[in-house]
Amino acid sequence: MLTTIKVLTKDLEQGMYVSALDRSWLETPFPIQGFRIETPQQIEQLRNFCSYVLVDARKSRQSEGSLQGKMRQSRRRQPVSGIFKDRDLAPYRDDSNFEEEHPRAVAALDTLIEDLWQVFEQVNEGGKIRAAQLKRSVEPLIGSVSRNPDACLWITRLKHHDEYSYHKALSTAIWAVTLGRELGLPRRDLRSLAMGAMLMDVGKLRIDPTMLKASRKLRPEEVRQVRQHVHHGQDILRESGILNQDVVDMVAHHHERYDGSGYPAGLRGDEIPPVARVAGIVDTYGALTSERAYARAMSPSAAIKTLYEMRDVKFQAELVESFIKAIGVYPAGTLVELSSGEIGVVVAESRVRRLKPKVMLLLDNGKRQLGAPRVIDLQETADNDEPLLIRRSLEPGAYSIDLSAIRLPGL
Repeated sequence: MLTTIKVLTKDLEQGMYVSALDRSWLETPFPIQGFRIETPQQIEQLRNFCSYVLVDARKSRQSEGSLQGKMRQSRRRQPVSGIFKDRDLAPYRDDSNFEEEHPRAVAALDTLIEDLWQVFEQVNEGGKIRAAQLKRSVEPLIGSVSRNPDACLWITRLKHHDEYSYHKALSTAIWAVTLGRELGLPRRDLRSLAMGAMLMDVGKLRIDPTMLKASRKLRPEEVRQVRQHVHHGQDILRESGILNQDVVDMVAHHHERYDGSGYPAGLRGDEIPPVARVAGIVDTYGALTSERAYARAMSPSAAIKTLYEMRDVKFQAELVESFIKAIGVYPAGTLVELSSGEIGVVVAESRVRRLKPKVMLLLDNGKRQLGAPRVIDLQETADNDEPLLIRRSLEPGAYSIDLSAIRLPGL
């Protein structure tokens, strides 16, 4: 008889006994000794935190046959060293705190956005990418993220350039480098990730902008034309003399998907270069969290949940999980409601307790604006009689909060 069965959270039923999660119990509000599902609310809560759980057949009310029908088969896990076989991986450590890093991150990103604008304008006018200029421009970004990624993650969530393409290019570069840092990739690879992420969509400069900004569903021929941006991007790299294979792979394959459903070549699994698998994750996260003509922006935590549900379908599970570790379950810039009823925005994650980040309080428990916003560390409230917890994440713009107008106390 099977005693423990892996079940996707979408297949959970009342009466099942949950004996293990796909993450640490400490990152969830559930009792670490396990529990039987008694209400629909418990199922919904499990779906919010987990992709799958382990169910104890002996303690569940369902029959063994019923549970076997819901059993999830999975592939063997692959260590990160096996994904990046030819790289020398080594862990990073935080060499500065958020307050120290913030001004350096501001300076790095202000310079980079200006240089990025010039690059796009040069290409738009038929010119070539000045790779050496871009390579120099990303160095301060890589230095900042290497020391402590929190400041860059916070700034990119709040700053919005007038042009979506520039903002998305900058944001995806930050997320790609942050994920590369989590994976332990060498600095030279972080540079390649940054450049590849910024140039992934450069081919869209050769696409009719009316199609890119259309709020209606595109016709099949228009979809085909938009997808040509991948080939245009490769052409631009070639014309500009950019030969870095990682950058080329990111531009060429960032729309390939782990299950083979992507384009342009329909690659699947390990056929997709590792850096392109990273590119697909950060590109999708950027799209989900951005306001576009045809779709509303998701909250960062909702986008994380969406990516988590795509594990080993659209994206490799190990890389999705590393991305979540890198930016947090509640990434910087996520509006949240606390167990106290207060409203705040996540400033920086905790590397140890992912569900207890630093939060800047904006509204009191009556949803009234605070006279002076203040930053609290939820981890430091853990020993209180009533520790503060995140009750739920909120959609962008909730309670008319304008993130771009927020200033951190003391900065």
